[in-house]
Amino acid sequence: MAEYRKPLPRAEDYPLTEPFWEATKRHELVIPRCKRCNLYFWYPRQECPNCYQRDQWEWTPVSGRAHLHTFTVVRQPQNPAFADDVPYAYAIVQLEEGVRMISNVVGCAIPDDLKVDMPLMATFDDVTPECTLVKFKPA
Repeated sequence: MAEYRKPLPRAEDYPLTEPFWEATKRHELVIPRCKRCNLYFWYPRQECPNCYQRDQWEWTPVSGRAHLHTFTVVRQPQNPAFADDVPYAYAIVQLEEGVRMISNVVGCAIPDDLKVDMPLMATFDDVTPECTLVKFKPA
């Protein structure tokens, strides 16, 4: 594998999100779910955004099925390391479980194949041995 030279995500609170990153390495998608009110939520945080119970949630495997909520096509990336990737889709996807995540849509012609509400499926990009990114492709 060629050396990956693009910036990687940096978790602000790595111990909090470590189970997410470990699951992506196994090509599994997990998101927080409150044990008290059963709400799935994204982004990970110390307390449930619905019932405000602190430390009462768990990482829960989800289907990876989603729909494209909205997107923009990037043609001039902020970081020159991504210049060879343009055009690419910077997207908000809505998981079947109700939460929205920011990701990329891959595996289709950008922008021609992108349609709001199109069905998507999680896919995993092993960019380094330590980091796997979650992206979405047409289902």
